[in-house]
Amino acid sequence: MSYISELQVSLNKTEEYDLHGQGFTKIFVNLNKGAEGNTVYLWYKKGNTAITRIQISFNNEMTKGLMDAGFHKINKNLNEGTSGDQLYLWYYKGSLKYDVPITDLFVSTQGADEPKIYKQGWERLACDLNRRAGGNWIHLWLKREKPTYIQEIKATNEYAGDDDNFNEGYIRVDEDTNRGAGGPSVFIWYRQTTDPKEAITKMAISTNDDESKNLQSQGYQIVNRDLNEGTKGKEVYLWYKNDTSSPNTKAITLLINASAKQVYEKDGIKVINKNLNSGNHGVPMYLSYYQ
Repeated sequence: MSYISELQVSLNKTEEYDLHGQGFTKIFVNLNKGAEGNTVYLWYKKGNTAITRIQISFNNEMTKGLMDAGFHKINKNLNEGTSGDQLYLWYYKGSLKYDVPITDLFVSTQGADEPKIYKQGWERLACDLNRRAGGNWIHLWLKREKPTYIQEIKATNEYAGDDDNFNEGYIRVDEDTNRGAGGPSVFIWYRQTTDPKEAITKMAISTNDDESKNLQSQGYQIVNRDLNEGTKGKEVYLWYKNDTSSPNTKAITLLINASAKQVYEKDGIKVINKNLNSGNHGVPMYLSYYQ
């Protein structure tokens, strides 16, 4: 089987012609669709050495851990020509048991399309590729060589130690759960497994002590980091468990697009209906997981 082995980005026609000449394949979706700015395209090559993880950075602090862990940066701003955040793609070719080769890529531009993409076996990156630029909600999707499941979850409230997490096989959900709320940047991380017996099957969110006690009594484990840390909002905690009577969790993501949230719920994709920015003025955000 051939794998996604190289990625590149073009910001103009000259770069497009150059990548064509190098044998790259173009994904015909403008990553700036609906926003002012350059026409930006993602390109890839297939080969025998597989990319196993793709991350997105949208601030300078996110870059150090990626560089120290050996990720390759594509030094082309995906929001080139807009007032949005400077977004960069990073990729990694890992060989840990948590690294599963990526075989295909897809880019979506409408929240209404996302549930059916999940049901076709794709995995969604949380960061909107038009982040703070306006325009369409643009998301990159990955397909892997084998079915994968979410095995472990953690959260961090600082960038120190990001390289350790990457080196241990964790994937960062590249959206700050404190977005717009003040306080430190808080990120959710997870590791994947190909063994369904190791998979997480249920997740929940607590926003007060009574909810926490209830989840603990049901055998849930807490992700010991307040997802609302440093703000004036409620304490928000993520919980999970492995219940053999429930379906295995294949993917998790964060939803900001309100219309996507409605479609997910309608089409049977799990959405925990508790705002991760409860009690503050941050961006409303919801955790979703696919089973």
